[in-house]
Amino acid sequence: MTGKTLEIFPDKAKLTSGIAGHFTLTVEDLLREKELVHVVLTGGTVGIALLREIDPENLLDWSRVHLWWGDERFVATGHADRNEGQATEALIHRLPIPASNVHRMPAAGSFTLDEAARAYQAELAAFTTDLNPIGAPSFDITFLGVGPDAHIASLFPGLDGVTVTDQPVIGVRNSPKPPAERVSLTLPVLNASQRGWIVAAGADKAEAVKLAVGPADASAAPVSAVHGQLETVLWLDTDAAALLSA
Repeated sequence: MTGKTLEIFPDKAKLTSGIAGHFTLTVEDLLREKELVHVVLTGGTVGIALLREIDPENLLDWSRVHLWWGDERFVATGHADRNEGQATEALIHRLPIPASNVHRMPAAGSFTLDEAARAYQAELAAFTTDLNPIGAPSFDITFLGVGPDAHIASLFPGLDGVTVTDQPVIGVRNSPKPPAERVSLTLPVLNASQRGWIVAAGADKAEAVKLAVGPADASAAPVSAVHGQLETVLWLDTDAAALLSA
């Protein structure tokens, strides 16, 4: 586990372009070192904008990359709120990636919320490594957005999900941000990632970013509890970084 590094860009466009370029170089290096690379995607305005920038010329060997999600809105397949649908439109539809490498969280309609969490837990377990004892891959790169309230994935301040340590996936009820029901990875899985990359843009994220880099109660500011095993990077635009001291 390491300290947190700041990468600050002058605006959102340069932020997403800069992350995408670094992502491509990192995955290229990883594919030279290992057979498979596991990446966790995030939704949100910045997360989806970032996906549009990733590898537009398909330089990577996507047949050896597996894509996962940190959380998902528990709505029907095809619903506009689905993170995976937005990610497909922004990135996945143009990639030469096998369908079996894209690990979408279950949608409402065929599963109850708890069944969806258990199903994704089983999918994670098929790729479990000894680096993550609670039953999930040790992800190579985990992208996380952060809300103005300092939530990450669907782990919200004041809800019980932040404190869960014995399950890799949970169903979230009573989310303060609609839709009310979601599926989310838990902190032990997120923090077993080799690289935790938190992305934020805009002045409305500045307070959350300040909490992310300073000591804070994880129950009040879940983003403060995020750390990667090799690195934890906050990728920010200048507005999101406005409350950080020089």
